[in-house]
Amino acid sequence: MTTKPIADAEPERWTIRASSETLLLAASVFWALAVNQRFFASAVAGQNLGSSIGFIAALGAALVALHFLLLAPFMTRLTIKPLLALVLVATAFAAHYMDEFGIYLDPSMLRNVMRTDVGEARELFTASLVPDLLLLAVLPLLVLWRVRVVRRGWAQALGVRIAAIGLAAAVLVGVVVAQYQPLASLMRNQHELRYLVTPANYLWSLASVAGREARAAGPKRTLGADARPGPSWRTGERPKVVVFVVGETARAANWGLGGYARQTTPELAALQVVNFRDVTSCGTNTEVSVPCMFSALGRRHYDESTIRGSESLLHVLARAGVGVRWRDNQAGCKGVCDGLPTETAAAVAPKALCPDGRCLDDALLSGLDGWLEQVQGRQLLVLHQLGNHGPAYSRRYPPAFERFKPACQDEDLRHCSREEIVNAYDNAVLYTDHVLATLVRTLQAHADRVDATLVYVSDHGESLGENNFYLHGLPWPIAPAEQKKVPMIVWSTADGTLDTACLARRAAQPASHDNLFHLMLGLLDVQTSLYEPAMDLGAGCRRELTP
Repeated sequence: MTTKPIADAEPERWTIRASSETLLLAASVFWALAVNQRFFASAVAGQNLGSSIGFIAALGAALVALHFLLLAPFMTRLTIKPLLALVLVATAFAAHYMDEFGIYLDPSMLRNVMRTDVGEARELFTASLVPDLLLLAVLPLLVLWRVRVVRRGWAQALGVRIAAIGLAAAVLVGVVVAQYQPLASLMRNQHELRYLVTPANYLWSLASVAGREARAAGPKRTLGADARPGPSWRTGERPKVVVFVVGETARAANWGLGGYARQTTPELAALQVVNFRDVTSCGTNTEVSVPCMFSALGRRHYDESTIRGSESLLHVLARAGVGVRWRDNQAGCKGVCDGLPTETAAAVAPKALCPDGRCLDDALLSGLDGWLEQVQGRQLLVLHQLGNHGPAYSRRYPPAFERFKPACQDEDLRHCSREEIVNAYDNAVLYTDHVLATLVRTLQAHADRVDATLVYVSDHGESLGENNFYLHGLPWPIAPAEQKKVPMIVWSTADGTLDTACLARRAAQPASHDNLFHLMLGLLDVQTSLYEPAMDLGAGCRRELTP
């Protein structure tokens, strides 16, 4: 009689035999316990813990059943291990960034993640990620590696799978029925809480984004087909230039011109700029705000599918004969400049302004003098800033602008005090002030031949630790004012078409991104049925010039 060699028997000792259903159930229990603490804490916030134990247990059972139902259709004996490995790794990343920055993984945040460029992503890979990856991904992957999935005949496997799905569905329905009153109240009052359920949050959001992108694919719907030049095109002698600076992550709360305790805008304060003190963004992240601010719908009539499936303000202006150009120091124009002339700051600026492939915003102004000397007709130049994009605020400005100290130098904000974070953020605002003031002075230098207007507005704000929120991207209904209120300024040549004294009176009233579409049409005198005079911040403040 022969015996099995010890070397062959040893691996068997460390092998775990499990069915696909048992393995998926174990993974679902693991996720419910390991990565959903924030969901549970939010669900019972303000309640007595002792009296909430039953509700918490019911929520836990519901999460296990939900994830089982969500993944079971895709988990066969051959696919379950690679798919679980992928979800484990993705969930570890999701849990880390949700906890670190207090974010919710809704569809707009997932789109933001998917459009993040390499430079931005690199700044988010910090040492604090390692423990979460080890605990939530590496250790479970080691266990998964030792699992041998039990083989069944197809008829038996199908029967077991149907029974397991039926049981999971029964558990989920049972929890909903048994806890209907508190669950209904919770979902009604905290609708966004569902985007804390991990990994269901990002799996659902990813599918939602993919569906919307598929529906938006193909030619965009024509916008402003009736766009045409207005009367001033026939009477004006000088070229008319509007420079629209799309800021990044600047919040009104830290804007010196807006009354912030620190003077973070000293150079602009010395110039004749009109500051709008109460401006609301269309979204809390770039992926929402940029398409929205160039849309006729705005926040008032927000419809993501319509906005992404239609042309933008830029196409309307170009159709009327305005020369349109987009210069980018960010992650692209988010579709609003598709088919129009575009360039990157890195392509036009000296290498000294673009260390490590990431340009400082001064790079956006490269070659502007020469362009203004030759410009003709009506022109719109859009400059898309890197601005205050976090978390590496200290990388957004040259050393000479580190006025507020000590400033956080770490990309992992948990290693810095809130004072250090705010100092670094304010230094970046100070640099934006310098870039904008330099742009104003450049336009002033050409005022003898160019009628120029500068419009600056940030795409969204930023949380700097208030209520333990950082960065931006919270769902609109629950986002704090720090992420919605943004700075906005307008400057125009003294003898140009815009009466800035009149505009300053209008600036005392609330405004929003919704006004930008109509303001730009008015400034460049493009007529279209889309134009709403009541939404044009400059309506009534433009002078008629004669040749």
